[in-house]
Amino acid sequence: MQLIVLGVGSSAGTPAIACDCATCTSGNPRNKRTRCSVAIESDSGQTILIDTGPDLRLQALREKILRVDAVLYTHTHADHLNGIDDLRGFCQKNRVQIPLYGNATTIENISSRFGYTLREPGDHWDLPVLRVNTIDAPFEVCGERVTPIPIIHGRLQILGFRIRNFAYLTDVSEIPEESLALLQGLDVLLLDCLRHKPHPTHISVEQSLSYARQIAAKTTYLIHMTHDLEYETLQASLPQGVHVGYDGLRLTLA
Repeated sequence: MQLIVLGVGSSAGTPAIACDCATCTSGNPRNKRTRCSVAIESDSGQTILIDTGPDLRLQALREKILRVDAVLYTHTHADHLNGIDDLRGFCQKNRVQIPLYGNATTIENISSRFGYTLREPGDHWDLPVLRVNTIDAPFEVCGERVTPIPIIHGRLQILGFRIRNFAYLTDVSEIPEESLALLQGLDVLLLDCLRHKPHPTHISVEQSLSYARQIAAKTTYLIHMTHDLEYETLQASLPQGVHVGYDGLRLTLA
């Protein structure tokens, strides 16, 4: 199984519009961050996305993603959902209906805002052809067992996901104790890390490192970063086993 990190940026991306800070003007490609998402290529050759941010089209072209077989949604904020229409291209190419998975709040939101995408396959593929599935327990998709991880994002309960010994936790303000118990024995953890300064709906660098120590994955990559965090500077400050994630990072998972 291979993990492709499509984006590690926060809602504004980096460079941010109209910003001339050192990170936004950096020549280091690892400071160029599209909105947060990953693709998981299963052993069967199928591809699972986590979230469809507004940069999905560019991410798919950059990483040469030719198919999407399922999408797992963490929540419905614009930077995690609003690229949903770009699933149309995968439906057209492969003539398949793509199943979407999320908690009840997420599925209700998608059904309300993007109801035109929820269609059965037919003769026309000019729109996305998607199917929604509400999840509240572990399930199987593309031959993989997926465990939803309930986490807190400000006042919202959203989802992270565990597949095998990999877990993805974005937009975290708190990880409940019962969810921490689901995150033991990880090889790879992708973990929210917005900025140095505390934020009401995201964990800071200090808080991310604290959770990284508690979860104790073999390797942790920091994601969902603003332009306040410059790649080289942050990487130099991190403890062993913790790394700054970047767009295009590829990892082979057991």
